[in-house]
Amino acid sequence: MSERGEKAEKLFREGYNCAQAVLCAFCDATGLGIDEAARLASPFGGGMGRLREVCGAVSGALLVLGAVEGYSTPGDPEAKKNHYERVREFARRFSEKNGSIVCRELLAGVGATVGGDPEPRTEEFYKKRPCPRLIRDAAEIVGKMIEETKS
Repeated sequence: MSERGEKAEKLFREGYNCAQAVLCAFCDATGLGIDEAARLASPFGGGMGRLREVCGAVSGALLVLGAVEGYSTPGDPEAKKNHYERVREFARRFSEKNGSIVCRELLAGVGATVGGDPEPRTEEFYKKRPCPRLIRDAAEIVGKMIEETKS
Protein backbone atom coordinates (compact mmCIF):
# COMPACT_ATOMS: atom_id res chain seq x y z
CA MET A 1 0.00 0.00 0.00
CA SER A 2 1.32 3.44 -0.85
CA GLU A 3 1.91 6.19 1.67
CA ARG A 4 -0.84 8.26 -0.01
CA GLY A 5 -3.29 5.37 0.19
CA GLU A 6 -2.52 4.86 3.88
CA LYS A 7 -2.88 8.57 4.59
CA ALA A 8 -6.22 8.78 2.74
CA GLU A 9 -7.60 5.77 4.61
CA LYS A 10 -6.42 7.22 7.94
CA LEU A 11 -8.17 10.51 7.17
CA PHE A 12 -11.38 8.66 6.32
CA ARG A 13 -11.22 6.74 9.59
CA GLU A 14 -10.78 10.08 11.40
CA GLY A 15 -14.17 11.15 10.02
CA TYR A 16 -13.45 12.91 6.74
CA ASN A 17 -15.74 11.85 3.92
CA CYS A 18 -14.34 9.78 1.06
CA ALA A 19 -13.64 12.73 -1.26
CA GLN A 20 -12.09 14.79 1.51
CA ALA A 21 -9.85 11.92 2.56
CA VAL A 22 -8.38 11.53 -0.92
CA LEU A 23 -7.93 15.25 -1.64
CA CYS A 24 -6.51 15.99 1.83
CA ALA A 25 -3.95 13.19 1.41
CA PHE A 26 -2.47 15.25 -1.44
CA CYS A 27 -2.39 18.71 0.17
CA ASP A 28 1.38 18.85 -0.24
CA ALA A 29 1.05 18.19 -3.98
CA THR A 30 -1.95 20.47 -4.61
CA GLY A 31 -0.83 23.42 -2.52
CA LEU A 32 -4.16 23.41 -0.68
CA GLY A 33 -4.36 23.65 3.09
CA ILE A 34 -6.22 20.81 4.79
CA ASP A 35 -9.17 23.05 5.76
CA GLU A 36 -9.46 24.44 2.23
CA ALA A 37 -9.22 20.95 0.71
CA ALA A 38 -11.78 19.56 3.14
CA ARG A 39 -14.25 22.34 2.32
CA LEU A 40 -13.70 21.99 -1.43
CA ALA A 41 -14.30 18.22 -1.36
CA SER A 42 -17.09 18.24 1.25
CA PRO A 43 -20.03 18.05 -1.22
CA PHE A 44 -18.72 14.92 -2.91
CA GLY A 45 -18.96 12.43 -0.03
CA GLY A 46 -21.47 9.62 -0.38
CA GLY A 47 -21.48 9.95 -4.14
CA MET A 48 -22.35 13.68 -4.01
CA GLY A 49 -24.17 14.37 -0.76
CA ARG A 50 -25.36 10.75 -0.38
CA LEU A 51 -26.99 10.72 -3.81
CA ARG A 52 -24.87 7.60 -4.45
CA GLU A 53 -23.73 8.86 -7.85
CA VAL A 54 -20.00 9.09 -8.69
CA CYS A 55 -17.98 7.62 -5.80
CA GLY A 56 -16.58 10.34 -3.56
CA ALA A 57 -13.14 8.75 -3.61
CA VAL A 58 -13.20 9.08 -7.41
CA SER A 59 -14.33 12.71 -7.16
CA GLY A 60 -11.56 13.44 -4.65
CA ALA A 61 -8.97 11.86 -6.92
CA LEU A 62 -10.21 13.92 -9.86
CA LEU A 63 -9.93 17.07 -7.76
CA VAL A 64 -6.30 16.07 -7.12
CA LEU A 65 -5.74 15.49 -10.83
CA GLY A 66 -7.23 18.88 -11.65
CA ALA A 67 -5.18 20.70 -9.02
CA VAL A 68 -1.92 19.06 -10.09
CA GLU A 69 -2.36 18.64 -13.86
CA GLY A 70 -5.48 20.59 -14.82
CA TYR A 71 -5.78 23.34 -17.39
CA SER A 72 -6.89 26.90 -16.70
CA THR A 73 -6.98 28.58 -20.10
CA PRO A 74 -10.58 28.56 -21.35
CA GLY A 75 -9.61 28.86 -25.02
CA ASP A 76 -7.22 25.90 -25.09
CA PRO A 77 -9.12 22.94 -26.58
CA GLU A 78 -5.96 20.80 -26.70
CA ALA A 79 -5.37 21.20 -22.97
CA LYS A 80 -9.02 20.34 -22.28
CA LYS A 81 -8.84 17.29 -24.55
CA ASN A 82 -5.64 16.06 -22.89
CA HIS A 83 -7.00 16.57 -19.39
CA TYR A 84 -10.26 14.80 -20.15
CA GLU A 85 -8.22 11.88 -21.47
CA ARG A 86 -6.47 11.75 -18.08
CA VAL A 87 -9.84 11.78 -16.32
CA ARG A 88 -11.06 8.88 -18.46
CA GLU A 89 -7.81 7.00 -17.83
CA PHE A 90 -8.27 7.37 -14.08
CA ALA A 91 -11.88 6.16 -14.37
CA ARG A 92 -10.76 3.21 -16.48
CA ARG A 93 -8.12 2.14 -13.96
CA PHE A 94 -10.45 2.56 -10.99
CA SER A 95 -13.30 0.70 -12.72
CA GLU A 96 -10.97 -2.05 -13.85
CA LYS A 97 -9.96 -2.65 -10.24
CA ASN A 98 -13.37 -2.11 -8.59
CA GLY A 99 -16.03 -2.76 -11.23
CA SER A 100 -17.51 0.75 -11.33
CA ILE A 101 -17.03 4.41 -10.40
CA VAL A 102 -20.64 4.75 -9.18
CA CYS A 103 -21.16 4.77 -5.41
CA ARG A 104 -24.45 2.81 -5.35
CA GLU A 105 -22.91 0.08 -7.54
CA LEU A 106 -19.77 -0.09 -5.41
CA LEU A 107 -21.91 -0.33 -2.25
CA ALA A 108 -24.41 -2.86 -3.63
CA GLY A 109 -25.31 -5.36 -0.95
CA VAL A 110 -24.24 -3.30 2.09
CA GLY A 111 -27.54 -1.51 2.69
CA ALA A 112 -26.36 1.97 1.73
CA THR A 113 -29.32 4.22 1.07
CA VAL A 114 -29.78 7.34 -1.02
CA GLY A 115 -30.17 10.54 0.99
CA GLY A 116 -30.66 10.91 4.68
CA ASP A 117 -28.12 11.54 7.39
CA PRO A 118 -24.66 10.00 7.24
CA GLU A 119 -24.34 6.76 9.16
CA PRO A 120 -22.38 6.78 12.41
CA ARG A 121 -18.77 5.67 11.92
CA THR A 122 -18.69 2.51 14.00
CA GLU A 123 -16.48 -0.56 13.67
CA GLU A 124 -19.46 -2.29 12.01
CA PHE A 125 -19.66 0.55 9.46
CA TYR A 126 -16.01 0.01 8.48
CA LYS A 127 -16.36 -3.79 8.42
CA LYS A 128 -19.34 -3.89 6.05
CA ARG A 129 -18.24 -1.25 3.56
CA PRO A 130 -15.55 -1.32 0.90
CA CYS A 131 -15.00 2.44 1.34
CA PRO A 132 -11.58 2.31 3.06
CA ARG A 133 -10.25 0.10 0.24
CA LEU A 134 -11.85 2.27 -2.45
CA ILE A 135 -10.28 5.37 -0.91
CA ARG A 136 -6.85 3.68 -0.83
CA ASP A 137 -7.30 2.58 -4.44
CA ALA A 138 -8.30 6.06 -5.63
CA ALA A 139 -5.33 7.70 -3.86
CA GLU A 140 -2.90 5.09 -5.14
CA ILE A 141 -4.14 5.27 -8.73
CA VAL A 142 -4.07 9.07 -8.97
CA GLY A 143 -0.70 9.16 -7.22
CA LYS A 144 0.71 6.68 -9.70
CA MET A 145 -0.72 8.62 -12.63
CA ILE A 146 0.90 11.84 -11.40
CA GLU A 147 4.24 10.05 -10.96
CA GLU A 148 3.99 8.59 -14.46
CA THR A 149 3.54 12.10 -15.87
CA LYS A 150 6.67 13.31 -14.08
CA SER A 151 8.77 10.47 -15.54
